[in-house]
Amino acid sequence: MSHIVQIQTQVRDSDAVRAACLRLKLPAPVHGTARLFTTSVTGLAVQLPGWKYPAVCQLETGQVQIDNFNGHWGRQQELDRFLQAYAVEKAKLEARRKGFVVQEQPLTDGSIKLVIQVTGGVA
Repeated sequence: MSHIVQIQTQVRDSDAVRAACLRLKLPAPVHGTARLFTTSVTGLAVQLPGWKYPAVCQLETGQVQIDNFNGHWGRQQELDRFLQAYAVEKAKLEARRKGFVVQEQPLTDGSIKLVIQVTGGVA
């Protein structure tokens, strides 16, 4: 039986953030205070390709603070790719922590299919 799930991503796991950066070949995230044009934000800063300012993951709230000036300082697609990679890596980490086997398949539309094998069937 197949289950389709849509996820609204909250970024709360530093290990999954690091794994997403590694997956996308981004620089390692840096914890600290980062400048976003006229404001400063503290959290785990991720430098996205072509972005003037980092995306700052505030793990306590799950929010990602950005300033891309409506796409002038960074393409939304890069943030979307990061959030997708984070969600995949977080799901894989949690499944493996429970002893499940995870298979990943990229789909032609850019989405990613995860199959998680649990005892007695597929979740």
